[in-house]
Amino acid sequence: MSQLNKKRTANNVKSYLSKPANLITILFLVILILTVVIPLFTLLIGSFKVNGNQEAIYIMQEGVEDGSFTFHHWTELLTSKEFDYASIKFWTPLAQSALMALLACVVAVGFGGVVAWFITRSDLPGKKFISTVFVFPYIMPSWSMAMFWENFFKNTSINAGMGILQSVTGICVPESMVYGLVPCAMSLGLHYAPFAYILIGGILRNMDANLEEAATVLKASRAKILRKVTLPIVFPALVSTVLLVFSSSISSFTVPFFLNKSSINSGNNFISISVQMRSLINTGFTKGQGYVIAIVLMIFSIAILTLNNWFTGKRKSFTTVTGKSGQVSLVKLGKARKPIAIILLIITAFFAIVPLVSFAMESLLEVPGDWSTFTLRYWISTEPFEGSNKGDTIGILMSKTMWQAMGRSLLLAALVSVFAGTFGLLIGYAVASKRGSKLATLVSNMAFLPYLIPSMSFGAVYLALSYTKGFTWLDGSFFLLFMVGTIKFMPFASRTGTSAMMQLSGEIEEAAIIMGVPWRRRMTKVLFPIQKSSFISGYLLPFISCMREMSLFVLLAASYTTLVTTLLQEYSRTGLTQASNAINLLIIVVVLIIQFVVNKLTGASIDKGVGG
Repeated sequence: MSQLNKKRTANNVKSYLSKPANLITILFLVILILTVVIPLFTLLIGSFKVNGNQEAIYIMQEGVEDGSFTFHHWTELLTSKEFDYASIKFWTPLAQSALMALLACVVAVGFGGVVAWFITRSDLPGKKFISTVFVFPYIMPSWSMAMFWENFFKNTSINAGMGILQSVTGICVPESMVYGLVPCAMSLGLHYAPFAYILIGGILRNMDANLEEAATVLKASRAKILRKVTLPIVFPALVSTVLLVFSSSISSFTVPFFLNKSSINSGNNFISISVQMRSLINTGFTKGQGYVIAIVLMIFSIAILTLNNWFTGKRKSFTTVTGKSGQVSLVKLGKARKPIAIILLIITAFFAIVPLVSFAMESLLEVPGDWSTFTLRYWISTEPFEGSNKGDTIGILMSKTMWQAMGRSLLLAALVSVFAGTFGLLIGYAVASKRGSKLATLVSNMAFLPYLIPSMSFGAVYLALSYTKGFTWLDGSFFLLFMVGTIKFMPFASRTGTSAMMQLSGEIEEAAIIMGVPWRRRMTKVLFPIQKSSFISGYLLPFISCMREMSLFVLLAASYTTLVTTLLQEYSRTGLTQASNAINLLIIVVVLIIQFVVNKLTGASIDKGVGG
């Protein structure tokens, strides 16, 4: 290459990199390859190699040693018939999880869709209050609903202590209604019902009222209008909701963890695939089989969400008109108006407000359901709890371990929020500036990839990386938790940032460029203030998600990096249900206070961060 060509190439590269959007795109392409692609590749390798001397001893094959290539993890987990191993360890948990997810979809879509219709298409009174309260279970962690379910339905007939229902009515429900498949499905369905409400309600709210009015003029009955007009229009939202709820539910760890207890001879043995994955990884000699399940769950989730994107991409076929009437024809409920409103108020309040009351009650009673055993010792006692095998299991407000865990969680959530939010904002800026560019599209898709990976599988990705030679210093470290949290929650911020930036006209930044305003000041003084609420939502959502996250960190947190959620899980595992309820209540209160303060100060809220 001649000197002139070298100089021309250098000038072209310099000119290309002088544009902030190009530099940001290349920078994040490298970051995402290092933090997403390479760890995923490491997990894949981990499923085909011997992970430590314990696995080598367990496999018992000649020539097998730590680091050896093997198909053993895949063949034994998926096909071994010895002692019915494959069925017990993989196929049965997978089938149970799939059934749990299907039932959760029915509950979420049925409950959320019905409420969405009443709120958007009827003259129901109290809409604002019902709408506000109804989304509350989605703000709470999914395991909060599981803990509430146990608190409410447990009873002495199954040796689980007295729950709220038994203490108030004396009714003892069977164990299958307290632990196992149905309670897990119901808890997940109620948790995701607000998600269905948001998706389906958005379609109903924006639906062209002329369609229903035309059907009414043609003397069609309300039932026929609902079946022939309304349902076909909301069908894409229904399919999208079903697929997304199914994908999230089948890989759920926390709900089955809290509700898979059962007596030995009850026949109510319910083990989800994610709980099984954690069990295999934690044993030390079956890590590779746990990695296999992580890969299967990722493939499952990506396939489902790809199907969702393909289906919703065909949504144009559901469009019937190009304009939309501003008039919404509300269904008159007549005499049923108030009774329906009262029923919805009771149901939504029961699943949104009563859980908080139950957590407080359970933390204050030595014997569940017996108010004569009222005590504050699980909150303020300085004496260790009887029967505990942990060194610092005193009242949570007096516990150094708890406050260290809370401080660590707040610090982690704050750091994750700052980095994930900033990364999301920068990716949004680059994608909006270079819209249509293949490189920008690639970066946008790669930034969204962690969302497609179930939380526990994503944790397993980095667990496998931390066992890889050269990365062992990551094992259990706070930096590992920070890195995993930032990458996992970056998709929320990147989608929010991209949506916000896409709404801004390019002329705004062009005017600032003409005025000689440098890029940093354009971002902080021009672009950010215009879309402040959306951008701050992009910071708020990773913070709240990180504070309430358990599945992502349960495999990664070491004893010296205990978070408040992993401490709650440990208390629950060791039988300190009062302390775990107290911590659960504390987490929810902290999250709600932070969200309320940020909302009042900036106008940002968690719902504005979901999908932009």
